[in-house]
Amino acid sequence: MVTGLYFALALFVLAVISITYIRLKAPRRSPALRESGRSRPIESTKAIEEVEPLPAPRDSEALSDEPPEVSQAPAPATRKRARGFLGESLAKFRSRRAVGEEFWEELEEVLLRCDVGLAVTTSLVAKVREDVQRGGVTDASEAIRFLQLEMERTFEGVDRSIALSDRAPSVLLFVGVNGVGKTTSIGKVAARFKSEGKTVVMAAGDTFRAAATEQLERWAERADVELVKGTPGGDPASVIFDAISHAAAISADIVLGDTAGRLQNRSNLMDELRKIRRVTEKANGTVTEVFLVLDATTGQNGLAQAKGFSEATGVTGVILTKLDGSAKGGVAFAIERELSIPIKLVGLGEGITDLEPFDPVRFVADITESDDVASGGV
Repeated sequence: MVTGLYFALALFVLAVISITYIRLKAPRRSPALRESGRSRPIESTKAIEEVEPLPAPRDSEALSDEPPEVSQAPAPATRKRARGFLGESLAKFRSRRAVGEEFWEELEEVLLRCDVGLAVTTSLVAKVREDVQRGGVTDASEAIRFLQLEMERTFEGVDRSIALSDRAPSVLLFVGVNGVGKTTSIGKVAARFKSEGKTVVMAAGDTFRAAATEQLERWAERADVELVKGTPGGDPASVIFDAISHAAAISADIVLGDTAGRLQNRSNLMDELRKIRRVTEKANGTVTEVFLVLDATTGQNGLAQAKGFSEATGVTGVILTKLDGSAKGGVAFAIERELSIPIKLVGLGEGITDLEPFDPVRFVADITESDDVASGGV
């Protein structure tokens, strides 16, 4: 009997020691996790602290559509450059000796992967195929040359000059979704006009984000031009109207109006853009351009953006940015052929002079040649 009691006590002590050892060795959960019941660790607060809080917008829906604009990180070395992205695919076709049905099917697939779009791809391939058959071409490399010529024709007969009025100031509005390089493009355009001897005034029409105004202030300093800004959360149309009035009073030549980034499918936010356009038309100036700033890496979504913004504001030209990154550039063909909106300027870097007039011949050459043979800018 006594032996049994000693044996039971020994088992109990052993069990207590085992449980204590397991609890000591097990990882402890932080108080934050215990309180929330989450099994995943919370994100580092350092990353959160580095993001500047947004001012409260007048329309609560605007906040969800307008994340802070951040600079794009450099592309990893393994990613292809913008120039030659399509060209490296076409290089495989040049090595072929014959042009057959498989050639045309794969060519369509390559163009679609490079964001040219279904309608434009179908039209391009059909026309090139017709020209190749008419000319009796059987060499794949020569067929690619026909493709390049047809691509160049897509951009023919378009006025790509920046329109300015004889009655100063000329007003240029900039629209687009957030993060496409809109503010940066305004700074570059300002510097370009400044170098031509024109007097420029910037209007900080993105009143929803304090960071946007601060960014525009830095570009105004770099370009050595004036900036008119309002109060955080103020009426964007009023800010641009005041900038136009100020420009007229000092006999400035050009007003560059920034607007808040927004998604093209949010009707209430697009209505605000319509209001800005109406108000600026009543000011003592002339709206000569409405530039849609597009990120060349967005692909066919860029076409949807162009449609939405054009309906709301009457877009007159496109500034295609980030062509120095991983962009395929194919969306340029769809914008011009399907929407008849001219691409007027292209952004090729972060420098203040990295903005150039769009040259269709150089553009086609750049995107259809591989990195080994591509040279020059767009």
